[in-house]
Amino acid sequence: MAGQQLDLFAIDRINVEPEGSPAQPPLRAGELTDAALIAALPDAGVTAAPRLAAEAARRRLVGAVPSLEKLCWRLTSFGADRLVPEQLAALEALADIGGEAARQAIARLVAQRIVQGPTLAAALNAAARLGSSLPRLGEFLNDTDPTVRAAACRCVRSAGPYLRVLIEILDDPRPEVASAAALALGRIGRVEARPLLMGLLRREASAEIVDALARIADEEVIVTFGRVARAMPDLAQSILDALDQLGDFGAARVAATLRAHDPACSGFA
Repeated sequence: MAGQQLDLFAIDRINVEPEGSPAQPPLRAGELTDAALIAALPDAGVTAAPRLAAEAARRRLVGAVPSLEKLCWRLTSFGADRLVPEQLAALEALADIGGEAARQAIARLVAQRIVQGPTLAAALNAAARLGSSLPRLGEFLNDTDPTVRAAACRCVRSAGPYLRVLIEILDDPRPEVASAAALALGRIGRVEARPLLMGLLRREASAEIVDALARIADEEVIVTFGRVARAMPDLAQSILDALDQLGDFGAARVAATLRAHDPACSGFA
C-alpha cells in the first residue's frame, strides 16, 4: 500500500505563500502560552514547525502530543525518498516528551504509514527510544532501505517471531544494519551476537555495546572489558557497572583490579 502512495515531493511542495499575500510575522515559540503553542502546531509550516516542536519538547508539554501527531498526519504521502522536516521535528519532540500518549502516537504513525522513507526510519528510532509496541515489525526488518532495517532492529524488545530474521541480519551487507541486529540480539540474551559485538567492542566501543555484551558475557568478554576500561576511561564506569551486575567471580576480580590499579577507575570504588 505504501508503495502505491503518491510522493508529493515529486511535484512542487506547497509551502509557499501565494504571490502578493501579506508576509506573516514569525512565531516566537518561546513567547507563546501552552495553549497557543498547541494550537499552532498542527498547521505549522516548514519554517515554524521545528521551532514550535522544539519548544513543546523543551516544556515537556504532554498536551502537545495530539497536535504533534496531527502535524505528521497533515503531511501524509510526502517524503518517499527524503526527510520531511516538519514530521522529523514532531517525531523528535514526541520522543523527548515521552510518556504513554507519545508512545501510542508514534506507534499509530508507523502502523498507518503516515511517515515514509527516511522519515519512517526516524519514526522507528523514536519508537525505540520510547519503547513503543509496533505491529508489523518483521516487515520493517526486511525493508529494502537499510536505515529502516537498522532502526527496526532497535525496536526489538524480545525475540518472539523475530529471532530468525535478526540472526539472518547479522550477515547483512550493510555494517550498520548488522551491528543493530547484534545489539538487539545481545539485549535479549542471544549468544549468536557475541562475535560481532566483540569486534565492535574492540573497534568502536560504546556504552550501548557494553550493555548488550554484558547480557551474554563469557570469560573472554570479561577480560576484554578490563582492557577497554583501561584504554577508554570514558567507558570505565559503564564497564564497572556491567562487571558488578554479572555477579561472577572473574568479573569481580577484573572490577577490583580496575579500581585498585587504574587511575581512571579509582573514583568508582
